[in-house]
Amino acid sequence: MESDSTLTPHRNTRARIALTIGDPAGIGPELVQALLKDDALARDVQLVVVGPEDLKPEGLAFWQGPDSPDSTTHLWCATPGSGRVTMGSAQADCGRTALAALRCGADMAQAGDVAALVTAPVCKEALHLAGEVVEGQTELLGRWAGAKQCEMVAFAGNLRVMLLSRHLPLAAALKEVRRTTIVERLRLFDSTLRAEGIPAPRLAVAGLNPHAGEGGLFGSEETDEIAPAVAEARARGMSVHGPISPDSVFLEGANGQWDGVLALYHDQGFIPVKLLSEGRGVTLLAGLPYRRLSPVHGTAFDIAGSGRADPRNLRIAVQMAARGAFGFHPAQEEGPSDALEGVDCDSLSST
Repeated sequence: MESDSTLTPHRNTRARIALTIGDPAGIGPELVQALLKDDALARDVQLVVVGPEDLKPEGLAFWQGPDSPDSTTHLWCATPGSGRVTMGSAQADCGRTALAALRCGADMAQAGDVAALVTAPVCKEALHLAGEVVEGQTELLGRWAGAKQCEMVAFAGNLRVMLLSRHLPLAAALKEVRRTTIVERLRLFDSTLRAEGIPAPRLAVAGLNPHAGEGGLFGSEETDEIAPAVAEARARGMSVHGPISPDSVFLEGANGQWDGVLALYHDQGFIPVKLLSEGRGVTLLAGLPYRRLSPVHGTAFDIAGSGRADPRNLRIAVQMAARGAFGFHPAQEEGPSDALEGVDCDSLSST
């Protein structure tokens, strides 16, 4: 995640973060608008919002490339599509608009034109309607970057969770519980947490079955695949423990016993993350050549356009991106600013 500082000449003043608008029929646009009005955030971060021009607030300057001045509050990078849509439903046009913004933001981050990328939520159904049949943004960003491995790590206070598999039907996800896959994820998890400032991560692997199989009484995956994977990871020098009963390992992680927990399928990991995040949950995408963060929530079509969406998750994603991107720390010359007041970013990311 490190980069030559010559790629980011803005880093000595404010962290320049690309922020995609997400699906225009969801809550992304109103969350972005809330962040653009946050004066405390603007002291540490210059947002480059990526999305349709018709969503740009009046008076906001356009992005002119990496040489754009950081003397302006924030910038807008116009991409194809429109924000004038029917709110609260999956639409092909919205999928195309979200894709255009995401690709532009990814290109900016890959080129080093910005310090990091933060993405507002997209609708997978809309992406499919637009012709891009993918699990979600993770798969797209990994493909565009040519990443060998690309996996989500979710942060909720002390709890850090990596997924073994992402958006798969449960029957298909269970087939991914294999020794080789588990070891690969543990290697990525270990290296990611080291890059986040944890020198010797203590990792736990959740069991798949009740009570982690109870010695084979409730399933054989623990003895056949998971325990051998843990032993192999330990032989490779990683501090890994498990399998540990899934009804206790996430609470142990939240209490600080583990630096990271490997969940074996999507809901096993994201149910505890969302329960414990309390509006502060974010995901970091491990394996990319640049830093990308996102809130843990989705498009929330049921409240889109109502003004009730809470921007805290997205705001913390931006703050984490600014704190961690290429060693930049907001207000490092003057001490902590109001933009970070009340936000325990260290407990979220250990950076």
